[in-house]
Amino acid sequence: MKRIAFILLLQAFTLHVYAQCSICTKSASQMGEDAGKGFNLGIVYLAAMPFAIIGFIAYRWRQNEKKKSLD
Repeated sequence: MKRIAFILLLQAFTLHVYAQCSICTKSASQMGEDAGKGFNLGIVYLAAMPFAIIGFIAYRWRQNEKKKSLD
């Protein structure tokens, strides 16, 4: 439970994440500031989905291994 609280606290300090490479930054700056922010949010969203899926699989795997070790 302490790990989850630590992760949530850590995420609270990472609100301004810039996930753009140099080419994407240049393209986004040409589109304007609002479009660039939306572009960055889309990149963060696309990167977060695989991590969430892998995290869920790892969590389920750990639960199954813990259950097997208790048996």
